[in-house]
Amino acid sequence: MKSYKDLDIYKLSYDLAVKIHKMSLKLPKYELYEEGSQIRRSSKGITSCIVEGYGRRKYKADFIKYLVYAHGSCDETILHLNFINDNNELDENELKYFLDSYDVLGRKINHYIKYVESEWK
Repeated sequence: MKSYKDLDIYKLSYDLAVKIHKMSLKLPKYELYEEGSQIRRSSKGITSCIVEGYGRRKYKADFIKYLVYAHGSCDETILHLNFINDNNELDENELKYFLDSYDVLGRKINHYIKYVESEWK
């Protein structure tokens, strides 16, 4: 692995953050700066924590800490998706896509944390 860009969790989180950003800009104006801003930050926070953790990979505990933060931001993004849906009724297919994708991402981050805990030197 040469770079954080080689990590599946990075690739997936980045792709989802871009899609969430675009989706959030379609929200009603009153939500654009409320829930829209929150979901943009939490989704991008996942990727940011993965990158920052990778940058600290020499220190295993720091690497794990930032991966745990990424997992927390993933859960937060799911919460914001549910808030947005309950208040604005997202397209059912779009909501399902995001919820399923963030569920997969969360599991992948969790597996990667376990890998780093047991195998990282």
